[in-house]
Amino acid sequence: MKLGERPPEGRLRCRMTESEEDAPTIRLVAERLMQAHPHLDDGLVQGSVRTAYEELRYARVRTYLPVLMERRAKDLLASNERDERDA
Repeated sequence: MKLGERPPEGRLRCRMTESEEDAPTIRLVAERLMQAHPHLDDGLVQGSVRTAYEELRYARVRTYLPVLMERRAKDLLASNERDERDA
């Protein structure tokens, strides 16, 4: 297939999403979690969101990326809070 040509029928177009394209989503999820958990360190929340993004960044279906990132980041934050209480 040449540059600019459409893929043959029945074939999926593979689009690699760069983190720059997802930056607004990452920022939105981090801001939402920081507002929901003001007692947590901002760096911890942002790190959890970045980890969640790294785990999901190659997903083909991008529609649910924000909600999946938020859920995964919440799980990571909860795990971190449990670890701190047990220490």
